Amino acid sequence: MELAEWCSSSRVIIVAGKGGVGKTTTAAALAVAAARVGRKVLLIELEGKSGLASMFGYESLSGEVEVYPGVTVLPLAADEALIEYLETHGLGRMSKRLVNSGALDIVATAVPGMKEILVLGKVKALQRARAADVIVVDGPAAGHAVSFLLSPKGLLDAVRVGPVLTQAVEVTEMLSDPDRAQVLLVTLPEETPVNETAETAETFIDRIGLTLGPLVVNGLYPERPLEEMVSPGEIRAVAEQAGVAVPDGDLEHLARAAGFVTGRRRLQEEQLARLAERPGLPQVVLPFLFSCDIGRAELEVLADALTAGVGAHPVDA
Repeated sequence: MELAEWCSSSRVIIVAGKGGVGKTTTAAALAVAAARVGRKVLLIELEGKSGLASMFGYESLSGEVEVYPGVTVLPLAADEALIEYLETHGLGRMSKRLVNSGALDIVATAVPGMKEILVLGKVKALQRARAADVIVVDGPAAGHAVSFLLSPKGLLDAVRVGPVLTQAVEVTEMLSDPDRAQVLLVTLPEETPVNETAETAETFIDRIGLTLGPLVVNGLYPERPLEEMVSPGEIRAVAEQAGVAVPDGDLEHLARAAGFVTGRRRLQEEQLARLAERPGLPQVVLPFLFSCDIGRAELEVLADALTAGVGAHPVDA
């Protein structure tokens, strides 16, 4: 399926993954990719701590900001969602008192799952209002993502009447409808992230009934036509073939680096094979970027890989 088709119908795509696997980077790259195929994108940053601002060249973000042509970032925090919820239900004075008294966070956390339902309720409202062609949510890390997305079902059991129940029902309906919401899991081709990703995927499907998009495998080293034991002579031959002059003193270091990359790639391929069996989702591979920082140029490279990867697999529309 083409990326443009997948990122349509005001769909919500929640990006989740174990901490450190590149979840936020993937969310930003997906937003860029969708914008480049003509989609209006709303990129939601939860709690404002993800580092999205620096990726797009900003020191910080406050309120809705268009960070890339067609991509608007919206920081979204639970306390702000609670204030908006109270105001839209005729309780504006109460919200001001909660802010002035400093009790806002206490109220937001008084009921387990309340913070999550407030945030998801805001996402649901944006989806219903068709605020964008696609809404990309930079979700919490995989472990927290389970509780984050389980909260609506938990509140369905705990709350019997009232607006909170209505919110939980509506959010659950959105999450269970593949035409309205899907989850994009991100992992690294390493044993521990792969294990956690497989468990998270099964939980999302079995306990929550979510539809999962293709599995994004981030940080894949390039293929090298070399063995793990690389000699300086082989490095010299490859360099000469490419028309590059390499000082003799650097050949040994480059040989070791090439051997390391080749060995890492082989280990990564073993993990790709494991992922193909469990959870058995189609894979979209993102390259390892030999860069200290992620900026617009790097996001463009990853956006290209996402576009090609999604287009190579059948994805539920």
